[in-house]
Amino acid sequence: MEGKKWSSVRDYILEGIKKHGALHMTLIDPDKTGPEEAAEIGKAAHRAGTSAIMVGGSIGVSESMTDDIVLSIKREVDIPVILFPGSPTALSRHADAVWFISVLNSQNPYFITGAQMQGAFIVKKYGLEVLSLGYIIVGVGGAVSIVSYTRPLPFNKPEIVAAYALAAEYIGFSFIYLEGGSGGKPVPAETVALVRKAVKVPLVVGGGIRDAKTAYKLVKAGADIIVTGTIVEEADDVEEKLREIVDGVRRGAEDRLRR
Repeated sequence: MEGKKWSSVRDYILEGIKKHGALHMTLIDPDKTGPEEAAEIGKAAHRAGTSAIMVGGSIGVSESMTDDIVLSIKREVDIPVILFPGSPTALSRHADAVWFISVLNSQNPYFITGAQMQGAFIVKKYGLEVLSLGYIIVGVGGAVSIVSYTRPLPFNKPEIVAAYALAAEYIGFSFIYLEGGSGGKPVPAETVALVRKAVKVPLVVGGGIRDAKTAYKLVKAGADIIVTGTIVEEADDVEEKLREIVDGVRRGAEDRLRR
């Protein structure tokens, strides 16, 4: 592939949101996807209109596995590859950036600051661009809530979710992520709307998003970035399915701008 077409992944994301209203990112889990398949998913996602590829998983991911996935994707696409690490052992020097995640509603301080302390000098040594991310797990939460010792915030308490999000902004996180958990129900649009009113930083929403209608509602409600992961492991035609979801993201952004 040609050399990268951005000087900063953060600026690339912010400019993309400003230009398009909202973006889509595709998440690939190294524990469930091999390098060759990851490369094919990356190409299909790129053709479908995804803006970046995220690489990471909650369990069973090592640095060598992440390296193989990142390199295979970067050989095929010229959009950013961003790490979404479940632990410091899942970092790769070959990625373009890393979501530096703090699981804000974890019951274990390790996932709020401990793992981050362990990974900080590795990130610095590898020269990875840091995207600070306040991560809030809601609803069922899925495997990530179990691994991170998190008590997910209930869907029927959107004001608590908004309070966590506002606290994250005040602490200084550059992005906020609302995670519904893979395989579960997506974050309700009403919750996204309340969080959007509370904060100014870009809002990422993922978990349980399987169709264009859901993506549309979430973006219209205020999501700036939609992340889909499980769907690329299940779809018979990854490009077609992602194209539908990307279209939903774009239509949601257009309708939000009209308001």
